[in-house]
Amino acid sequence: MTPRELPPDFLKQIESVQQRRPRIVLDHILEHGYITTEELKNRYGYNHPPRAARDVREHGIPLETFRVTGTDGRSIAAYRFGDPANVRMDRTSGRTAFAVRLKEALLEQHGNRCHIYCKSFPAEDLQVDHRIPYEIVGEASSGPDDATAYMLLCPSANRAKSWSCEHCPNWDAKRPETCRTCYWAFPEDYTHVATQEVRRLDIIWSGDESEEYEQLRTEAGSTEKLPEYVKAVLRARLVRKA
Repeated sequence: MTPRELPPDFLKQIESVQQRRPRIVLDHILEHGYITTEELKNRYGYNHPPRAARDVREHGIPLETFRVTGTDGRSIAAYRFGDPANVRMDRTSGRTAFAVRLKEALLEQHGNRCHIYCKSFPAEDLQVDHRIPYEIVGEASSGPDDATAYMLLCPSANRAKSWSCEHCPNWDAKRPETCRTCYWAFPEDYTHVATQEVRRLDIIWSGDESEEYEQLRTEAGSTEKLPEYVKAVLRARLVRKA
């Protein structure tokens, strides 16, 4: 669908977007018809292309994901405009619309702690994120004043969550009840990770704790991977307690 074929209200919604990252995606699609993950990374410098596409969607503008052949011959993802009838006219302000009071409420409730890594970060580095992606729960999501529907994440955890969610089978199925039992939405009480029956523990050593990490790495030696060594240490402790 060319720009001339797009409905006026759809174009008006596109024109209302001012943030740099979604603006680049929109302008490129308007000019070329679609944009690939390769172009987002190599031409525009976005190392996490799905995040740029998500920014557009969070402005209420539907995008379709499809596959094209990259310059190296591999199949890669690309994005183009979806059905204009699915535009959400209430989402013009995007993620920056999160109220300051919402972040303040989360900081007061949980402290300046990343909900995934359980480590403290400068408050200005923490990002407010929907526990259940807006793309899944849609208009049924709680309002911006309901802090229980959101979490604070450091940039690294936010990128990891975005990638996992966007590659989860539930991204297409869109079942909120599946997300409610997922690690990425409720790491304090979950039964699966992106529908996979696994458990994970993200641990960060910072500051003086780095010395403990180096000691663990030394003890693990070159013949054993560190995560497996840490599990072995924990397993031995559980056996002793039993």
